[in-house]
Amino acid sequence: MSHTVPRLLFADESGRVYEHPELLALVREPAGAALPRDAPVELPPHAHLASLPGRRPLGLDPRSGSVVELREMNIGRRMAKVSAVGAVLPPGWTRLSLPAYRTSPVAPVLPQWAYTAAAWDNDRGHVAYALHTDRRTHWDPATHSTEELPGLVSNRLRRDDNPLLRQLARCALEWRCFTAQNTFYVRDEGAIPASVGCNARCVGCISEQPPEGPPSSHERMEEAPDAERMARIGIAHLSAAPGRTMVSFGQGCEGEPLTRAQVIAAAIRRIRRATSRGSINVNTNGSLPENLDLLIDAGLDACRVSLNSAHAPLYEAYYRPVRYGWPDVDRSISLAKKRGIYTAVNLLTFPGVTDQQGEVEALCDLVARCRVDQVQVRSLAIDPEQYLAVARDKSAGGPVLGMRALLRALQKARKGLVIGNFARGLAERGLAVRN
Repeated sequence: MSHTVPRLLFADESGRVYEHPELLALVREPAGAALPRDAPVELPPHAHLASLPGRRPLGLDPRSGSVVELREMNIGRRMAKVSAVGAVLPPGWTRLSLPAYRTSPVAPVLPQWAYTAAAWDNDRGHVAYALHTDRRTHWDPATHSTEELPGLVSNRLRRDDNPLLRQLARCALEWRCFTAQNTFYVRDEGAIPASVGCNARCVGCISEQPPEGPPSSHERMEEAPDAERMARIGIAHLSAAPGRTMVSFGQGCEGEPLTRAQVIAAAIRRIRRATSRGSINVNTNGSLPENLDLLIDAGLDACRVSLNSAHAPLYEAYYRPVRYGWPDVDRSISLAKKRGIYTAVNLLTFPGVTDQQGEVEALCDLVARCRVDQVQVRSLAIDPEQYLAVARDKSAGGPVLGMRALLRALQKARKGLVIGNFARGLAERGLAVRN
């Protein structure tokens, strides 16, 4: 085979990554390890490689055509036990394939990242199986977590003793949440956490995990904020942030905002009495249509409903809803559009499941029937073994079409549908963006 065929990556016990001298890279498909269906791209700026402990990489022997499980390698003068490697992508990129590996029975649960198949190309270096799905630059990691951020946070906290800002400071500095950071940079989409409780028990929740699960990547607030505290943050941001300014209720560090609809509605009314600038959005699981209606009455102009599937059994197996179900989510999406607010779906994707034919058909039906404005594509951050266990016997099934085919089908299902990764400001809405 040509020397340009990507080769297998592996990591030693310290996490240092190497390329294999002979074995070719494979990706994970439902039927097992396979050659990739997509061409890889050069590892994007700000992406990084991660060692996957307890996972032994699978590569293809180009001479025999057989799949090889790599357990150890000679590195210099030592024999090293090896682990599989995955890429973690920056914002604006969507995973196309999963790394191929075999999991040890005693392997730990992986931290909550969206692990992407990666390889080594002799001409380009490290490559990843990914698609650039949103080329706008305002979420560029180079413009976040800058040297000036701690000073901006400290100055803001000195000027305003709002306890909600202290939560956002932790989100910005400890967990590097870009939306929280924007609150202190005073630009683009700013964050307003609103809830400490949730009516879903998502398997991949990033703010609350059982003892046997992976470490949560965020911590929830201890006390739910009142309307005045939320409004102060919203007013300050919308009044001062230039350009595509917006604020969003519902963040990774909290529960479900629709469970506090009355208080959020009061905050929205306060904000709109103070300023008419920008957009007010809610990120939600869409569980309580009547409560979403209350927020729209108060002045909400956009919502983003998160889901992993439009097929009820898989949706409910992952979200594990409490006193609501998939029909409520469907109704919220339909309601939002009928009420005239910008309606986006935050689609949590997982190659090999989301791109099954039955899943694709259900998503296309939802997008077309509810006249969704935007699909924000997000790679689901979860240990692949966890999600495959959830999806087993719950997904809609059918042949795997590939992630590119999924995105093409969605755009065909709804003329003018925006597909990307980031929320659109007021001036950008209604404009289809082709990537």
